[in-house]
This record gives sequence, C-alpha cells and structure tokens, in this order.
Amino acid sequence: MSRQLPPKPPPWTPRPPPAVFRREDDWTTRPELRFKVSGLPKDITTHALWASFSCHGTVSHVEIFEDTKGARDGSARVTISPPPPLPFWQTIQQFYVIWRAGTKVPVRVYLETERRTFQHPSPVNPSVKYPEIMILPAESIDFGFMYAPTTMVTMHTVKASPQNGIMFKQNMLHRETVVEFGLVVNSQSELFRFSIPFAHLDTILRVDSRESNKVELVVSLSTPPRFFRKLDEQDTHEDKARYWTERDAWYRQTDITNFLDDVKTFPVTIKKSRPIIDIGQALRDYNISIKEVEGFKLASQREPAVWKYIDQPITTPYKPTSTLAELFQNEAVPPLAFAVRYQLEVCISHGYLNEHNLGQDFVSQLQNTEPARAQDILEYVATQEKRIYEPMELFSLNIIKGSASRPPIPQYCALSRSATVTPSTIYFNTPTVETSNRVIRYYSEHADRFLRVRFTDEKVEGKIHSTDKDTMDEVFTRIKRALRNGITIGDRRYEFLAFGNSQFRENGAYFYCPVHYLQPHHIREWMGNFDEIPYVAQYAARLGQCFSTTRAIIGTKTTISEVEDEERNGFVFTDGVGKLSPFLSQLITHELGIVRTSTEPPSIFQFRMGGCKGILAVSPDSKLQEITIRRSQYKFAARHEGLEVIRWSQFSAANLNRQIIVVLSALGVPDGIFIEKLKAQLADIELAMTDELKALTMLQKDIDPNQMTLALAGMILEGFQKHQEPFMISMLRLWRAWSIQYLKEKARITVAQGAYLLGCVDETATLKGHFNNTPAIRSNESLLPEIFVQLSKGPNGKPTVVLGPMLLARNPSLHPGDIRVVRGMDVAALRHLRDTVVVPQTGDRPIVNMCSGGDLDGDDYLVIWDQDLLPREWNHPPMDFTPAEKVPLGRPITPDDLTTFFVTYMKNDNLPTIATAHLAFADFMDDGVRSTKYYLKSGVPARMTRDLHPSKWPHFMEKKHKPRENIYQSRKVLGQLYDLVERVDFIPSYDAPFDRRILGAYKIEAQMLEDAKVVKRQYDAAVQRIMAQHGIGTEFEVWSTFVMSHSKASNDYKFHEEIGRLAMSLKDRFRALCYEKAGGSSFEVLGPFVAAMYTVTADEIGQAVAEARARGAHMMADNMPKMSFPWLFQSVLGKIANVALV
Repeated sequence: MSRQLPPKPPPWTPRPPPAVFRREDDWTTRPELRFKVSGLPKDITTHALWASFSCHGTVSHVEIFEDTKGARDGSARVTISPPPPLPFWQTIQQFYVIWRAGTKVPVRVYLETERRTFQHPSPVNPSVKYPEIMILPAESIDFGFMYAPTTMVTMHTVKASPQNGIMFKQNMLHRETVVEFGLVVNSQSELFRFSIPFAHLDTILRVDSRESNKVELVVSLSTPPRFFRKLDEQDTHEDKARYWTERDAWYRQTDITNFLDDVKTFPVTIKKSRPIIDIGQALRDYNISIKEVEGFKLASQREPAVWKYIDQPITTPYKPTSTLAELFQNEAVPPLAFAVRYQLEVCISHGYLNEHNLGQDFVSQLQNTEPARAQDILEYVATQEKRIYEPMELFSLNIIKGSASRPPIPQYCALSRSATVTPSTIYFNTPTVETSNRVIRYYSEHADRFLRVRFTDEKVEGKIHSTDKDTMDEVFTRIKRALRNGITIGDRRYEFLAFGNSQFRENGAYFYCPVHYLQPHHIREWMGNFDEIPYVAQYAARLGQCFSTTRAIIGTKTTISEVEDEERNGFVFTDGVGKLSPFLSQLITHELGIVRTSTEPPSIFQFRMGGCKGILAVSPDSKLQEITIRRSQYKFAARHEGLEVIRWSQFSAANLNRQIIVVLSALGVPDGIFIEKLKAQLADIELAMTDELKALTMLQKDIDPNQMTLALAGMILEGFQKHQEPFMISMLRLWRAWSIQYLKEKARITVAQGAYLLGCVDETATLKGHFNNTPAIRSNESLLPEIFVQLSKGPNGKPTVVLGPMLLARNPSLHPGDIRVVRGMDVAALRHLRDTVVVPQTGDRPIVNMCSGGDLDGDDYLVIWDQDLLPREWNHPPMDFTPAEKVPLGRPITPDDLTTFFVTYMKNDNLPTIATAHLAFADFMDDGVRSTKYYLKSGVPARMTRDLHPSKWPHFMEKKHKPRENIYQSRKVLGQLYDLVERVDFIPSYDAPFDRRILGAYKIEAQMLEDAKVVKRQYDAAVQRIMAQHGIGTEFEVWSTFVMSHSKASNDYKFHEEIGRLAMSLKDRFRALCYEKAGGSSFEVLGPFVAAMYTVTADEIGQAVAEARARGAHMMADNMPKMSFPWLFQSVLGKIANVALV
C-alpha cells in the first residue's frame, strides 16, 4: 500500500523576516559578539588574544588596530561566535591578557554596540534581506558522478554522527555554499569542508523521498570544489600578524581519501529535513535554479571505466599525476591513435564524457573509425562544452572537420597540446595553433611529444595565489610531484623539460615525452651550454630564452660584430642594446609581413639569437646584413645561431592606471586634472557611437598594443559605420564596453599627449643623463636628464619630435621616485629612430634604472608630455634596485633543482598581492605612497607577512567578500574616479541588416557558397576552441582582442599579448585556407569568395534572428551563429563595398 503524504507547501516561496523586537542588551540573540580591548602592549599577538578569550567562547576573529600612520594604538577587537553562554564581561571585575612568560596584562574590555544587521540584501530585490549565513544540518552526503540526467552513481558516503555532524551553509556575504563534514582518517577524527562559489552553480536538483519523507539535493559541478581540512587553531597564528580569523585554520587539500581520486564532476546529495524554503529563494536570487525531479536514482554499481578497454600495461616507476588514468592490468587491446586518445582524455577531463558511460561498444566503434574523423567527433564534443550521456549517438552526427582535417598551419606556428593541473585534477585541452619557439621548431617531427602545462587553482578560480603561511602546502606538494613524476596520457609519460621566462611567471612549464634516442636532457644539451652558470634562477632563465615565443628570420644570413658596453658606477648603461642595419630592418619587415602606418620599417626589434637576447636598434652605420652585439646581450653558448624576432617597436597610446595616478597625486598633480580627463574621455566614447569623425579620431589616437583600434578605424573609413553594418557596430559597442570597463576597474585614462614605447640607448652619447648632484628644481628645465622621442605620425600626420619637459615611467610604478621628469630634445643624428624612447648613456645612473628598476632589453616605457600632468615635485629620490648578492649552488644544477625553484617561486610570488595591498594602503594611509613601511628592501625576496595585509579596503577595489565594516568610501582621487564611471554591457548587433553593397556585388555560384560554408564551420570551431580554453565569452573578443573577461590564468596585460598572438595565427591560418579555396589571393580571384563568405554569414545570422523572434528569445552570443568569419578580409570587404561591380 502506498500512503498519502500531506500536501506540500509551495516550493521555495520567500518568507519575510520575522518582526522580532529586542532589547538593546539582548546580546544572546546576536550571531556574534564583538569586544573592544584597550590597554594592550604594542607588540601583542593575535595568539595571546585568542588564548585569553577562548576560555569564554569560540573566537572567530581577532584584529589588532593601527592608526592611519601605520602604528599600533594598543587596542584590538575580538569576535566570539556564537555568543558565549555567560556574560563574562559583566561578571569579571578585571580582565587580563596572558602575555610573555605568563605575565598578566590588565586590559579594558567592553561589548561593542552592534551596528550590523547580519542581513544581506537580495541582488534582485534589495528590500528583501537574508541572513548572512544560513545553516542546515544534514544526515548524509554522497560523493559520485552523474551517470544519466536522473541517475547518480555513489562512490562514497559520509554519514552524520553525534561526534561528526554535517553542516550545509549558505554564506551570502562570500556568495558561496560551504559544506562541513567529519571523517575518520588514520583512526583520527578530522573536520573537512568544501566551498562552491555561487558563480559555479547553475541548477540544483531537488528530490522528495516519499518513503523517508526527506529531501535530497543534488549538486552537479563541472569542476571539483576547493577542499579544506581544519587544523588546531592555536597553531595558525603569526607573531607579527595584525589579524586572525577562523578561516586561517582551514588548510587546502588535494586528496582526502581514495574516494576522491577519480572524481571529475562533483555531484553532491544532501539529505535533510524539509524546512529549506528560505535558502531556495536566496539561491534563486543569485540565478541558481532549484529544479524538482521525479524518479531520481542513486546507484552504487557502475560500469567499468573506459580505461579497461583502451589502456596497455605501462611499466614505469612513477605514479601518474593524471586523475584520468586509473590503469588496469588487462588483456591486450588495439591501441587508439595517440591524437584520438588525447582528444578522448580532453573530453573526459572536462566532464563532457564520463569514463563509466563509455563501454566496450563505444571503444570498438572509436577504434574502427578513421582516426581523423574520430578526432573530429571528439573535438566536436569538446567544442559543445555539454555533458553527453549517450556517447554512441555521436557516431551518427554530421561532424564538421576540425584540427585533424585542417590544412597546413603557418610556418611560424605549431599545433600545441596543453594541460592544466589543478589541486584536485588535470584538464587536457584541444590542440590549438600558436606561435612557436626555437625548441618546438627544431624538433617539429616530435611536436606531439611536447606538452605545455600550466598549474592553476580549480577551473574558473584562476591563478594559484602565493601565501606567507603553510595553508597551501598540500597544493605545492602536488605541483612538485607532477614536476618530478610526470604526467601520463595513455602509454606516454610526459616529463618536465624546462620553462620559458614568461611561462614561468604564469606558473607554466614544458613537458616532453621521451623516445629512446631523444630524452629531455638531450634537448637541454642542444639548447646550449649552461654548465658555467652556478645559480639556479639564472640557469632557469637562460633555458627559458629558448622557449620565448618568436618568429624565425630565414630569408637571409647575418654577420655578427661586437661592441663594448658603456659601464659606470656599477651600472651598464647600454645593457641589452645591439644594432642592425636599415637594410636588415626592411628585410625583416617584409618577411614577417609587418603592417605599418608609415613607409619606414620599425626602428627596434626585440630578438633572440643563439644565446643572445635584448633589442636591436636600427643604425645607419651598420652594414647590409650586419648585427652588432654587446657583451651584456650574450648569456650562454648555443648551437642554434639563427635570428628570431619577438616583437618590434610601434606606437601605442599612453594610458594612466591606478598606481601611476596614486603616485602622481602624491607628487602634487591636482585631483581635478584626472577627473577632467576622465569625464572628457567618457563623453568622447559615447559620442563616438554616433559620430564617425569622433570615432575615427579616438580609434586612431587610443591605439592598443595589438593595433586593433586601427582596424576599427579602417572599417569606419570604408563606410561600415555609416551603413550600420552589424559586425562593425558590434565591434564599436565592444570597444566602448571594454574601454569603460578598464576605466572603471583600472582607471585606464588615455593621455593624448603621450605614448607607450620601447626603450633604447643613445648611441651618439649626445643626450645628457642623470647626475646625482643635480638639484631637483622644478623651474630649471635645463637641469633635467634628456631623452629623444620621435613619433612616426604626429598631429599633422608627419614625423614629429617631442620637445620640452615630460614624464618617463615604467609599469608598475609604486614609489614616488619611480616616475621621472625628463626633457625632450631634438638630436639630428637620432632622427632615424621613430616610435621609441631614446635614453642617454651619460650620467651617474641610467634613468631607466630609476624607473622601477627598468633596463633596455625589451622594456616598454610610458612617456607623457601633457603639461597638466607634470607634478609639483620633480624627481623624488629613487629607490635602490641593486640586487642582493647571489649565492652559488656549489654543484651541478639538476632538473630537480629547477622544479624546486619553480615551486618555491610559486609559493613566494607575492608581487601581485603586494601591489594590491600597496594600493589599499596608499589610499588609506595619511602619507599614501610616501609611507616607507610598505616598500621592499633592495634585493630582499618579497614576503607578504600578515602584518602587511590591509584591514581596511577602499570601495573602488570591489572587495565584495569582505565584511562591510572593512570597506570604506574612499574620498581620494581613485574613489572619485571610480564613482564617475558606470559599466556598459556589450550587446552584439545581430538584428541589423547586412551591407547590401557586398551582398549585391557578385552573382555567386552555389559551389562557391558551399565551399565558404565548409571553411566557416572550421573557422567557427577554431574560434570556439579558443573561447573555451581561455574562458572568453564571445567571438568578437577573440577577433578584436578586446577581452571583457577570461580565465585569469594570466594577468590582463600578459593575456592581451597572448590573445593577440592567438588571434593573429588564427586569421593567418584561415586566410591561407581561403586563398586555396578561392584559387588565389588577387582581388579579382579573392573578391567573389570573400563576398560568398559574407553572404553565408548573413544567411546564418538572418535565419537565427528570425527563429529567435519567432520564439521570443533573446539574441545572445552563446546561442547565435558566429559573425566574424568574412572579416578575415577586412580590406577586401571594404574594396568590394566601395567599388561598383557588375
């Protein structure tokens, strides 16, 4: 018999908060009590306060106060949560804090009046308030995976007990779900927790059990959550720390027990009693839907993992790092082609396929499928980014051709496989085409044996942040284990090889799978002779030179000459600067296809050649194929001697940022100057959306490093803004949204009278340098150091030399002495150098060294001649950037030394944290950036101790997870600038009509339209792969490099460079394919095919728009066809649109 359950209340109905009237002294009803403690010793520790108050209740927070000068004032706040059972502050006549050697220090303690409501406003309706933390007990928690949409296979179950409860917490302040549970590990009871940011939640399934009258919640995640283990709180304090929270006792975990080892997605069921209505509504307000499901099943049995059918026995002393490779010793089976096996692991690692859904029938079908098609099928799965529960259906789909079927890639590129190792798993990525490096080019026949590996936090969390504590030691141990033991894919084990210098800063390295005749040490030996380098850091940097992203110059052979460096007072004034001839500059420009806004080639090339690095500046004295090298550029002996180019000099707009604004403000530039410039830029951006002349002026003035604003300016000149062409209007909207976002978040104010340029040295020794005995007198310009700046296009469109006083700086500028005032001079012998800043080789100290410790081997410098931004104080004494004395290792350096150095760097890479703290202190402290407390001593490794962590944050830094009392409204210049900017959403223009000038230009044959469709499908898939790999939202961001958001594995500046290279190689590759399909590259041959590309794109968009309107659906980028394909040939589209053709 079935029994009738009582009627259920309406699910997830919001309840208004109860109207409870409390007396002012009703402290028992508060979630926490805060006590102000005064009369403390100035060197009191958080541990002493924690220990003194812990006997009265659970201490959750300790904060020792400082004044705005950075000095402790003898007071602190101690928070107890939940409230203690007894009002000890009322009954104890004299409270003591136990201090050094057990000394009792009498202090004053009083209960603070509670100003917080402990209510968090709904983001949908601010009048609705929810408790900041909502806690529900649970009976059990099951870990497993989703076998089907309504079936979960349980792999491990944790049940609540009187000793170890299970708590399900919704933290509205931090916008995360936290689950705490106990486990017995090695006969000891341990407390664990995992946290899931609301942003990672989409849908929670609710299952009502009629048998048990219980409710089950199923949470399915695309990436494992972060796990923590709680340690003894008394062991988690630091003597110098100014604050401590109970979160400091939670240590990050990579493994808890074996049941977590092979979890790819992380469904969680929580069984509990019914009253969950308010939590459900709160989650809905954060766009997390609660979906009731019928017939949901929990299963404990599962099919064998796919590895049983595809793996061969591997004999290796190493334990694989890959969580995908749970290897079975089984009968021999026909192996999959490696490219297919790799792509299968891509799909499994990201959770698009689950190994328990892939049976022997799937493996057999995959083995019997032609490898290129099998790879295309699996690439399709990865591109769709959706979970597939019925994998056999994939073989009947009409899959587009992917990387397995693509034409040859550009000569300067390589097909790159990559992996992302997180604290709990590893993700493999679909191969992408990227600009290569020296090593990959030389060993191109082994290209699929190289694996680019990046170590990050869990997916979407971004870069692993360093820590001054040992709470992340488990994570760094896992990284070291991966570097030492390697990464396994099928029957291949990839071993650590080396890391490039930029790659190193982004926590990445190259791995290589050896063959018997080519081992990793063979490759390192080919790279160069490093035996004489006794320092691990320098050794690693020299190896890294060979992995710089470069383009090889193969059209000519060069001759090498040498010249001495200019050295004085312990400084090398010509450090990193060599020379090349105008002829060689022209040849490089032609071979690389460098697009210039003037007829002259670039004046400077950043390069690698053998063991040499730095820049090469054009010199009229150099002979035809001659390159002149200085000793400072020679780093090691290398077998490879070819010339390789990284980048070249070009004009980029000058932009302020928060750090530079803070320093200039401290040096005396009035706030009103910055506010006026910001307002003018905002007004110009809005006007540019409708005014072609204003748009053209801004885009040609505010040139980004990838020169994409010039491409947009070209579209305007070709009439596409006038005709409201949908791609052009979409790009203009994106540029506006991107520019405003950077104004809001980074105060990126464009300075028209300025530039961002590569630096080089004055070979003529004409310019006057910095002399230590020169007084910093603002009115006497003749005493200033001199520089030479010539723009290839000045205000009149002609080459222009900039004269007079100006600013010279380098990012990041944090100290008042980092920004120098210099004088622009005209030197006839230097006029062959354009779009670069030429600095003197005379004086007592290089002026670039005073700019945040810069040099001339490829650094960019900010030059500003806007007189409004000249500060009252000129040339504040600079910092001393002399490095600390190095200690040699004393023995040959091994790969283990390199990997230990890599992990140590990751753990101690505090510079981003220091920069963030510096900005907060600069706003809060009375002295701002002049406070010496927060600057590093020269040569001393950066260590961000807890006493240097800010306790107060200005509102413009958007620390939304911090308690409100830790956020203040900044009245200084950055707070004012932030408040003036309102973000703008990017909305593509899908519903605008396509340009009739192009659609009607040709009578296009059906076969040509079909050929264009085929290439478009491949192009769209390639764009989607880049979007998926880097967390980019739209194709427009990839095409333009104006990326609104990304995975944060790199900082925004480095990622702008990276996406620029990816976009360039993408466009070059598909242009080559279009030339092949069209039958040539001349306009007469290519024009009709480009018109066909535009036509098929217009047809796809038009059909999708009609369908969206019929359904009443929004036209969003993720559900609309891609539009950028024909704009591979922007100039051809412009010519078609502006030439009358029959």
